[in-house]
Amino acid sequence: MRAAIEGDMPRRQPPFGPRHTRALPALWLFTDERVAKEALMRAIARLPRGSGVVFRHYGLEREARAAVREQIAALARRHGLILLEAGERLGRRGNGVHHSSHYSRRVCAAGQRDLVSASAHSMRELAAAHRAGADLVFVSPVFPTRSHPGGRTLGLWGFAALARQARCPVIALGGMNTAHFRRLKPLGAHGWAAIDALI
Repeated sequence: MRAAIEGDMPRRQPPFGPRHTRALPALWLFTDERVAKEALMRAIARLPRGSGVVFRHYGLEREARAAVREQIAALARRHGLILLEAGERLGRRGNGVHHSSHYSRRVCAAGQRDLVSASAHSMRELAAAHRAGADLVFVSPVFPTRSHPGGRTLGLWGFAALARQARCPVIALGGMNTAHFRRLKPLGAHGWAAIDALI
């Protein structure tokens, strides 16, 4: 899997610089507490250097969530990965924060040196991400996904419409894999994110 993934990514990532000029990963893994921890850790360790991890695990109690977060943060540092934390931030050892579509300008602007990402499922949410100064936007769901069975999806042209209006790099999320990314890249996708395809 590593060879196939690396074939769709830049071979070298320049070092981080100031906000808005840093190299943004093209491949992202979203964590999910429904995935066995051992399988999740193996998947994170397989990611190419310079990839990104969005830590969620919303369903865990704070203490358990913090423990898993520390393990993932250590693994991310060891393998040269970018770590964003969604929801309540449990420490300062990651690279930034991820906000769902229900975030505020004040929250996004709180850490000017942090990488900030946001979710967008519509033009309204994309505009909110722009106002909040997001460095990248996860546009979803592009295709049907196991985590939201039967949910409404954007499809190729819905994704393309949002990507055309984006003022920051767009990451495709929802039913994504390497083959789907190849179809979306000409439509404006900077990269892709997944759970199942990377586990």
